Amino acid sequence: MEVGDIYRARNSLRSTSSSLWRSNNMEAFSKSSREEDDEEALKWAALEKLPTYSRLRKGILTTSEGEHSEVDIHSLGFKERKALLERLVQVAEEDNESFFLKLRNRIDRVGLDLPTIEVRYEHVNVEAEAHEGSRALPSFANFFIDILESLLGFLPIFKSKKQHLTILKDVSGVIKPGRLTLLLGPPSSGKTTLLLTLAGRLASDLEFSGRVTYNGHGMNEFVPQRTAAYISQHDVHIGEMTVRETLSFSARCQGVGTRYDMLAELSKREKEANIKPDPDIDVFMKAVAIQGQETSVVTDYIIKILGLDMCADTMVGDEMVRGISGGQRKRVTTGEMLVGPAEALFMDEISTGLDSSTTFQIVNSVKQYVHIFNGTTVISLLQPAPETYDLFDDIILLSDGQIVYQGPRESVLDFFEAMGFRCPERKGVADFLQEVTSSKDQAQYWSRRDQAYRFVTVKEFAEAFQSFRVGQRLGDHLSIPFDKSKNHPAALTTENYGVKKKELLKASFSREYLLMHRNSFVYIFKLVQLAIMALIATTLFLRTEMHHNSVEDGAVYIGALFFTVVMIMFNGMSELGMTVVKLPVFYKQRDLKFYPAWIYALPTWLLKIPITFLEVAVWVFITYYSMGLDPNVGRLFKQFLVLILLNQMASALFRATAAMSRNMIIANTFGSFVVLSLSALGGFVLSREDIKDWWIWGFWTSPMMYGQTAILVNEFLGEKWRHIVPNSTEALGIQVLKSRGFFPEAYWYWLGSGALIGFIVLFNVSYALALTYLNPFEKAQAVKSEDPQSNIQDGTAGEAIEMHQRANRPSHHSQNMGESQNKKKGMILPFEPHSISFNDVMYSVDMPQEMKNQGVVEDKLVLLKGVSGSFRPGVLTALMGVSGAGKTTLMDVLAGRKTGGYIEGEIRISGYPKKQETFARISGYCEQNDIHSPHVTVYESLVFSAWLRLPAEVDSETRKMFIEEVVELVELGPLRQALVGLPGVNGLSTEQRKRLTIAVELVANPSIIFMDEPTSGLDARAAAIVMRTVRNTVNTGRTVVCTIHQPSIDIFEAFDELFLMKRGGEEIYVGPLGRNSCHLINYFEAIEGIKKMKDGYNPATWMLEMSSSAQELALGVDFADIFKNSELCMRNKELIKELSIPASGSKDLHFPTQHSRSFFTQCMACLWKQRWSYWRNPPYTAVKFIFTVVIALMFGSMFWDLGSKRTKQQDLFNAMGSMYAAIFFIGVKNASSVQPVIAIERTVFYREKAAGMYSAFPYTFGQVVVEIPYVFFQTIVYCLIVYSMIGFEWTAVKFFWYLFFTFFAMLYFTFYGMMTVAITPNYHIAAIVSSAFYGMWNLFSGFVVPHTRMPIWWRWYYWICPVAWTLYGLLASQYGDVKEVVNANTGETVEEFLSRYLGFKHDFLGVVAVVNVCFAVVFGFVFAFSIKAFNFQKR
Repeated sequence: MEVGDIYRARNSLRSTSSSLWRSNNMEAFSKSSREEDDEEALKWAALEKLPTYSRLRKGILTTSEGEHSEVDIHSLGFKERKALLERLVQVAEEDNESFFLKLRNRIDRVGLDLPTIEVRYEHVNVEAEAHEGSRALPSFANFFIDILESLLGFLPIFKSKKQHLTILKDVSGVIKPGRLTLLLGPPSSGKTTLLLTLAGRLASDLEFSGRVTYNGHGMNEFVPQRTAAYISQHDVHIGEMTVRETLSFSARCQGVGTRYDMLAELSKREKEANIKPDPDIDVFMKAVAIQGQETSVVTDYIIKILGLDMCADTMVGDEMVRGISGGQRKRVTTGEMLVGPAEALFMDEISTGLDSSTTFQIVNSVKQYVHIFNGTTVISLLQPAPETYDLFDDIILLSDGQIVYQGPRESVLDFFEAMGFRCPERKGVADFLQEVTSSKDQAQYWSRRDQAYRFVTVKEFAEAFQSFRVGQRLGDHLSIPFDKSKNHPAALTTENYGVKKKELLKASFSREYLLMHRNSFVYIFKLVQLAIMALIATTLFLRTEMHHNSVEDGAVYIGALFFTVVMIMFNGMSELGMTVVKLPVFYKQRDLKFYPAWIYALPTWLLKIPITFLEVAVWVFITYYSMGLDPNVGRLFKQFLVLILLNQMASALFRATAAMSRNMIIANTFGSFVVLSLSALGGFVLSREDIKDWWIWGFWTSPMMYGQTAILVNEFLGEKWRHIVPNSTEALGIQVLKSRGFFPEAYWYWLGSGALIGFIVLFNVSYALALTYLNPFEKAQAVKSEDPQSNIQDGTAGEAIEMHQRANRPSHHSQNMGESQNKKKGMILPFEPHSISFNDVMYSVDMPQEMKNQGVVEDKLVLLKGVSGSFRPGVLTALMGVSGAGKTTLMDVLAGRKTGGYIEGEIRISGYPKKQETFARISGYCEQNDIHSPHVTVYESLVFSAWLRLPAEVDSETRKMFIEEVVELVELGPLRQALVGLPGVNGLSTEQRKRLTIAVELVANPSIIFMDEPTSGLDARAAAIVMRTVRNTVNTGRTVVCTIHQPSIDIFEAFDELFLMKRGGEEIYVGPLGRNSCHLINYFEAIEGIKKMKDGYNPATWMLEMSSSAQELALGVDFADIFKNSELCMRNKELIKELSIPASGSKDLHFPTQHSRSFFTQCMACLWKQRWSYWRNPPYTAVKFIFTVVIALMFGSMFWDLGSKRTKQQDLFNAMGSMYAAIFFIGVKNASSVQPVIAIERTVFYREKAAGMYSAFPYTFGQVVVEIPYVFFQTIVYCLIVYSMIGFEWTAVKFFWYLFFTFFAMLYFTFYGMMTVAITPNYHIAAIVSSAFYGMWNLFSGFVVPHTRMPIWWRWYYWICPVAWTLYGLLASQYGDVKEVVNANTGETVEEFLSRYLGFKHDFLGVVAVVNVCFAVVFGFVFAFSIKAFNFQKR
């Protein structure tokens, strides 16, 4: 709706520009409409004389002193832009409309026609395919069945088991220009699909039939992505950019459309008619029509309209970087498309996370744009407030994929009244429309008292609409095709991109440079890491310890150079993560036609080159001379060059891998696989002569081989290696190269460098191709439930009515409530009702350092100032207040969930002082963030919670029945087999998660339940379902308290009592609401100066407005004082006093143990949950398994039958190479893939431990034990394949040792990964910390350099390196007792060689075995201890 959208016209062909804008009714105004002073007139006259191109780049700007100066539009500064906007739009809410009218007025005076678009869709059907029931759940088994099915799918005989799922069913309609359309419908009714269809953005795997046209033109006749803008409901942004940078980049890429051509024509006509425009408007229109500005007036204008000026220079942020709030992020998503010149806007749920006034303002600005410039706009909103709803002209109501109503907003209620349904007085129309088609809510709106109600289906509504007057009018309109001659030539875009490729490249380069600057920490960290590793390598291969006397000395040098190559290559690994993280933003912008893929790919490659120079320089200059490499400066620079090419090749390779994988888990798996194949075939792990014929292509195509050969040839043909040792005819350097199978010719240096350049180009091209042609993986959608009742009317409609018919319940005296209500719903298990009372509760935290720096003297910051109140059984209390009033703080204090701070005052439970250990057993706490284990089903989550939180006396049958009751109460029946999933990624929707959170607490059978914002982020219907659940819970006689943010009227009036707080943590109203909130309204209206509440206004909104701090200042009162002196406060004090005395005959709460179940049961339950979590997590378990099998087959075929050869030293090195590579790579893969899994589960652990379900040890027990069978299975498969293919000795003992050492190696690597997560705040940091140690383990494993050749000061590290012990065990058990001769010259046997060169002895095996077990045990225990000791969740 950007201003400039005005000129949004399409074909930017300058030549035809004048004809585009011709209009038939040219009226000339001879006289200027402004009386201006002479000076300005002279300047204007001078401007008029310029040629068109120059005239459009100059304008007259009024300075702050009121002088007129000529400016170059292209170089407007930030201050000038700001001043210009201040004059045009001072206050966005008030001046926007008059500003639009000025713009429109200027266009109308010369009779220009603006392009308009009419969008029609006829008989549109959209279908998808999905699995049903448990077959749709991901699991270890289903993962492999899916792969098999997709392979068999190519055969004609095989039929897929997938079910057809209709998303949109034969929908037709029209979106007219100049009318603002609201799209409404309950969740999963097909709103997003309809918007995507209209915007031409439907996913390719959905089946589409029907027709969508713009001004009568089909989608293939123009470029829909640039004619229409689709604003997604998902906010995908780069966290390290500020709001202004994000919007400016978007504006630069989208260009100005045909605003420039329109302005040229406008200016020409004004000159002919001698009209002088308003200079400010003139400068503005010129500024928004000029391309290629870094930051434009358009961006500033949109930031102002969306109310983002407060945070314009704040980072957008993501889960790692703190940034703007969710509501602001939502507005950035909207602004990103508004800065472009698109003609039609389709906005999907733009109000999530926004408060109602901001939503109103944004929709109002859009409405003004639509009405004044005849724009075409559809907005879908979840929960529009009545005042926002009233802004719309047309309504489209979708339900179950069918259109129930489409037409003017004024007629929608008439249509439903004709059907027999009336909207109640105190009900928002939008909420009514979303509920009236639903089976659960429809009955309450039936208005024909004389007829019996029966459920009216969506299909019946849709058919009735066809014969309703509005429906008939729509049908008539669609039956006459659009007259294509009326299509404005500038309306539809035919260009693919908004600006020239050169401009796009400039924008892309500047953004990439900015991101590298913001991410400089990563590059500095990598440099420091490299420098440290270089220093370690230097001290390990110190020149005083390195000799040039024998082939074995040469072998140590080869090890040192191999390590150099590996380090430089591995340093590119970080590209994997950094590329994958930015892919979602890239895909969004690519699909919106911001830029072609190669423009994105080029800067990421070229800008990294200087960094490569720096990294390689650090390594080479630290290590080259100190390792004692050849002291010729020419050779130094030749090595420098090869390493630079190698580093570039590695970065390009990992970028290409990331772009092909498109997902972190797959990228890591695939990345480590690539590294493994390159290293194994690079010529060091396995020498060239031993590579089998069927793998030799791998050797010739491995970039690592070329890099390594070039470096070795460069070193070993140097001065120091030219001497000939006794008993030989060749130079020592050449002997060394030949002994390990490398090429000794000098030309291999240039050949290797050339090959690397070729690979760099190849990988960068494949990166660009992958970006161009591959699409992101689709998100897993909801499951079709097999429950037949899910959409048939059932008996629950009455419960909604029950919400309104509340009796005032007796207070806490009736101790026998439990028995009397046992007949009620959800009451299989008896419970004791408890009240909670608190008096003068203070809560303070240590004063933050920032505030002390600003001169605050106090030591403590008080968040709650002496709050008093009480919550009783069977009474539903709302805890309300503005943001920052301390609602959640009070709740956390009462529930005992605070981990820090100071609490004073008394809290009593049924009259007895509160003890947290016992209180946790009778209370439940529903957190605002719905945290659940993602890989279990809804039903399993409930079983787990009930198992651990109900007392041991409850047998499993009763427990099952109780869970069933809760499932019914919370209406989770149809979803019981659905996977929970991760929020925003897959699995349950927000509203279903909320109900699960409530159910998980209810199955614990608590007497007191706290709920933090149970309705935030839900639409009206979902909020009603959740509130119905809450109400049902209270009716069973429990004590329930909810904090609530912005309730609608009917949600607010479902509460019995209100606890209202003001900022600073003081209470200002504690008491009953009364019918239609009468008590609350009377209390506030009695205060002097408070305005009366308007009829039909939401009392909750009114109350928050009346009690704001601004209102306090205006009236000069303190609401907290007024309350403390009121009669109401006295009554509360009485009540608190009464509740502080225990009832006669009651006992204090007492439980013999801290947890309700025994330690053994806790361990079993945690293991049970982890077992299901792992089984249902194929991206972790199945991918790891496949990875192992592939590597086993690869190694088996690579090292085919090498195990039986023992005639020369290289044979032993090959065998050791096979063991080293496998252990190291599979181990690191195990460690890195387990980290994200543990990180997610740990968040769940914090919640469950706080709820008193189990202590830390059973959780770690479950997590550690569940890995063992998976690792064991992985080991057995690996060992069977590899052992038989490599052909080691088939004796039971040797096979057992091989299996034993491999198993413990994989196990300790997995536990090591778990341990690093437990001691760090999140898994990104864990990954960085753990990778630092992999480099060390690699170096000291005894493969790169044997421990007999290590300097004495590094030997200690060898003995604490786990990989070294594993290699010791594997090699010594296979070869330590072999008496065959390995060196014909000296007659040395295998056993002697192992002992002399590697220091391995066979009789030391027992100790080695014990040490291997110890590593696994130690890592496991450190994991358990860290989970118990460190809490990274601060409250």
